[in-house]
Order: sequence, then structure tokens, then C-alpha cells
Amino acid sequence: MIQNTRLILALDVLSKDKALDLTSTLRDKIDYVKVGYPLILAAGLEVVGELSSIAPVIADLKIADIPSTNTLISEQVLEAGASGIIAHAFVGRDSLSASVDAAREFDALAFAVTEMSHPGALEFMAPVAERLARLAAECDVDGVVAPATRPERIRLIRSIVGDRAIISPGVGAQGGSARSAIKAGADYLIVGRSITESPNPAAVADAILREIR
Repeated sequence: MIQNTRLILALDVLSKDKALDLTSTLRDKIDYVKVGYPLILAAGLEVVGELSSIAPVIADLKIADIPSTNTLISEQVLEAGASGIIAHAFVGRDSLSASVDAAREFDALAFAVTEMSHPGALEFMAPVAERLARLAAECDVDGVVAPATRPERIRLIRSIVGDRAIISPGVGAQGGSARSAIKAGADYLIVGRSITESPNPAAVADAILREIR
């Protein structure tokens, strides 16, 4: 993975023009943009290719289906130009491996979700996050998703996944601290609304970068 700014911009917007403008404006402040269902459904899959001409794209579809369907979903976004994909680990070894294998075919990155950043993740995900992290490592993912809103969970997951990258959502709008997440072991911070909804996205990104440093 690239590791320069350690910031991943979550493009949780519905406008292709806004997504392209934000990416162009912030391209020197970010390592990747993360694109999910909202933008892809609103703007079409081709937005992945357009964005990838500006910055590397991680397709966050949280892929969670049977192996053959995981393969099809992964291949579609990778063919469109994504440099990485995010899949759920809870669906099991065979399904996660299908996404990892697809990523390898495209020389792309594969990430597995171990625990999400919202409060609801404490109900079902947190109790099994350690098992999911072990499974992710056994499936040879490039990295995992762990919550910046709960730095102690990053620390725990780091003890399981070793040197694999940890990308952490939840900084800003969800209340997570950039400094705390990095100190706990996150390699990259995923930040969306606090940047994308700001009247001055560059200034917010700069403030986060200062906190990371």
C-alpha cells in the first residue's frame, strides 16, 4: 500500500461531479479514495474508473455473499479500475478467499472487515472480531478494517493481524480521534463526512493531517 499522508477519503456523496471535484482538490492530501454503494448506485460503475485517473480507489462494497457471487462483484469493480476491495469476513473462509483471489488476479488489494465503527457493531461484530481478524490473516488479506471510534479494538486487532495494514473509519463525524487511532496502531484513517460536508474540505483535511503527524 501507499503510505504517504495515511489519509483515505470516504466519498460518501451522491454526485459524480462533487466526487471528482473533491478528489481533485484533495489529491495531494490523500493516499486513496474509498467509494461505496451510494456513489456507485447514483453515478454508475464508471465513476470508479473516472476517479481512479485522479487517485487510487478502494471499492467499499463490504462484499458478503456466497463465493461465486463474491467473485463476480469483486471482478466488476476491479475491472472498472478499483485498486482495492473491501469484503466482510463473517461470511466465512470460502467467500472471503474468493474476493482475495479476485484481487490477486488484478494485482489489487483486499481488505476484510473485522469490526465496524458504529455503535451497533458492539452487538454482534465486536464479540467475534478476534475470530474474524484471525480468519482474515489466514486468508492472506492485505489489511483489515478496525474502528477508530474504539482505539482499544485497533490495538487488539493489531496483535492478531501483525504487519497487515489496518484502515480505520470513524474519525470526525462519528467522534473518533485521529491521534488516538494512529497511536493504537492504525495505518490509515478513513474520513468522510467531516471533510466532504465541510465548506472548506482542504482545511479539514489539513487539520487531520497535522493530528496524524
